[in-house]
Amino acid sequence: MAIEVGTKLEGKVTGITHFGAFVDLSGGVTGLVHISEIADNYVKDVNDHLKLNDQVTVKVINVDKDGKIGLSIKQAVDKPVEQQTQSRPPRAPRPERSGGDRERFSGGGPSGGQGRGGGGGGFNRDRGGRSFKPAAGKPSFEDKMSRFLKDSEERISSLKKNTEGKRGGRGAKRV
Repeated sequence: MAIEVGTKLEGKVTGITHFGAFVDLSGGVTGLVHISEIADNYVKDVNDHLKLNDQVTVKVINVDKDGKIGLSIKQAVDKPVEQQTQSRPPRAPRPERSGGDRERFSGGGPSGGQGRGGGGGGFNRDRGGRSFKPAAGKPSFEDKMSRFLKDSEERISSLKKNTEGKRGGRGAKRV
């Protein structure tokens, strides 16, 4: 008998591993039921669901060129039509966000920008096309970047000074 994809067969469990179970089909042909194809719910241990010499109904889900046969127990079980179309329970609607978050992400904030990027209408411009002037007392992006670069260069140079002396790097004095 030729084994074709989609056919349902009866078989006997001949071996159990941590990744699935081997099922003997008719004529000494053996296939594997992967652990993910044993039951609809999560299967932690195959031994909780199957025992050696159990008679099971399986569905052939694939046949490789080298003769390996993939089987499924959960697909062999006929489900009601309403259950097949709806695999998960419906989600509850998301709760409304507070006003502060909506303002920040929808472009209604003080900069008039879009989300985090500040819009795309040009450098230092808000969505209305007017020049953007930072609020008094707040540093501009360029000021923040120059301060960041200065700080990071200082940190890198101090790290290099401290580590090169300890591990004998370039330019360190050797005793």
